[in-house]
Order: sequence, then C-alpha cells, then structure tokens
Amino acid sequence: MTVASTPRPDAAGPAPGSAVGPMHDAGRYESSRGRMRTARRFVLATKPRIIELLLVTTVPAMVVAAEGWPATWLVLATLVGGTLSAGSANALNNYLDRDIDRVMVRTSARPTATDEIAPRGVLVLGLVLGVGGFVWLAALVNLTAAALATFAVLFYVFAYTLGLKRRSAQGVVIGGIAGCMPVLTGWAAVTGGTLADPRPWLLFAIMLWWQPPHFWALAMKYRDDYARAGLPMLPVTHGNDEATRQILLYSYLLASLVLLYVAGSFAGWLFTVPAVLLTAGWLVLAHRLRREQTVAAAMRLFHYSTVFLALLFVAAAVDAAF
Repeated sequence: MTVASTPRPDAAGPAPGSAVGPMHDAGRYESSRGRMRTARRFVLATKPRIIELLLVTTVPAMVVAAEGWPATWLVLATLVGGTLSAGSANALNNYLDRDIDRVMVRTSARPTATDEIAPRGVLVLGLVLGVGGFVWLAALVNLTAAALATFAVLFYVFAYTLGLKRRSAQGVVIGGIAGCMPVLTGWAAVTGGTLADPRPWLLFAIMLWWQPPHFWALAMKYRDDYARAGLPMLPVTHGNDEATRQILLYSYLLASLVLLYVAGSFAGWLFTVPAVLLTAGWLVLAHRLRREQTVAAAMRLFHYSTVFLALLFVAAAVDAAF
C-alpha cells in the first residue's frame, strides 16, 4: 500500500507519489459536476418541454395582435416573463404531485419523485419564479399581462392540481384554462392590456378544446399508470370506448372553432387553407382512433396534435402579418 506524501508549502508542483497536487484539491471537480447536475434537476422540475409548447402559442398571438412583428424587446420580455410563470406552475405541480409521480412509471424519474432534489427547494423555486414572473411582466410589459400570467399559475396550482386532478375526470377540461392563458398574456402585452378583440378569445377557445383530446389520447397509453396512482382520467373512469367517443366529439368541436376563427377574424387563405387541411387530418385520425381504439392509434393522434397546434398558430400569425 502506497501512502501519498504531503507536499511542501513552497513546492512548485505535486510531490513525488502524491495523489493530489496543491492546485487540485480533492473533490474540486466532482463537486462542480455535482452542482451542475443538481442545477439541471431543478431545471427539469420546471418541465421545460411543456414551457416550449406554451411559448409557441404566445408569439403567434403577439404577431396577430400587432398584425406584424411586434417590437423585439417586447417579445423577449414577454417570453422571459411567461417562462418564469410557467416554470413556477410546473415546479409547484411537481412539488405537490411528488407522491403520485413515484407511483407512475411515466413520471417516476422526475427529480422530485426520486428525491434527487429537496422538496423544499422545489417549493421555494416555484414561489420565487412565480413572484419573479409577475414583477418582470408588470415592470417591463404591463400589469394586465402580469396578472394574466399569475392567474394561470394560481389556477393551475389551486383549481387543477389541488382541486380537480385527483377528484374529477373533468380536471383536464377545466384545468386546461391555465394552459391557454399565454395566448391572452401575449395579446395583452402588445395591446397594452386590451382584450376586446374577439381573435384572442377564439385562439384561447381553440387551445382550450384542443387540450382534452390531446391528453385523453396520451392517457390511453398510460391508463394503467393513472389507475395505479388513483387519478380519474377518462380512460380509467369510463374506459377506452367512452374516451374515444369523447375525443371524437371534442375533435368536431375543435373543428368548428377553427372555422369560427376563419369567419370571426376575417382570415385570408394563408390561414384558411392550412387550417382546413390540418383539421381534416385531425378528424381522420380521430375517426381512426374511434374505430380501432388502440394505443397505437391514440399515440398517432397525440403526436399529430402537437404539430397541429404549432402549425395552426404559426398560420394565424403569417396570415395576420401578410
């Protein structure tokens, strides 16, 4: 067994046989990597992939409101504030749901479920981001945008996570209001807080009725997971037959709202053509899911729904700008 010698204070380099030189303390790099790993876990607690989807709806709403590209600084300020608020809602949701996240295979790897980060730290993170989002938007955008973004946080935490999620199959429908607020926030950011125009409310309605079939399709894949956690998702409480029936009904409601936006916003062909094609594709997949009632068909609709929403909002922005 070799014993490392102690380096002299005036040594220019590591003493012969020493394991660690004077400029390389033991654990220095390991602790740095550990801090980075912990920081990444806290970022994951904010569910950044969900935030991306919310921001995809914010910018097009701002472009429609401005009927062109708004001031770049305003877009950036709104996106930063929206990110802080959405991160707050997601972190608080992770903190409150860590018990059921441990039970579900889909969520068992979340840092709050694996105890890789302290629950108290996630709680503090959520609260700080929520306050920071409000202050940022109130100071750099306007008070209406700040209030809307903060309302979304409070609604998601109290109405959905604490109120409906574990009690009602309608939690996805009602709780979806929080996910639609970035549309109104982006609009208010451009108009100085005015929401009298019907277009933001039509975009809000499209996103609101987009969410139930989107999430119910995913819930068909993770039906056993939700049942194990005791969550009353529609495929668990009513079965896949009723779930696919509701998905089809909501798909036609979504289609009617898309057509209503065409009429209510006096949309041109740059929105109308892609919107009709995208909606037709959605209905084809919804009918196929109703007929087959398989996980494969459900996931085809789920993945398509994400692309559908992004392209629909981009089409609305392009049509308004040109």
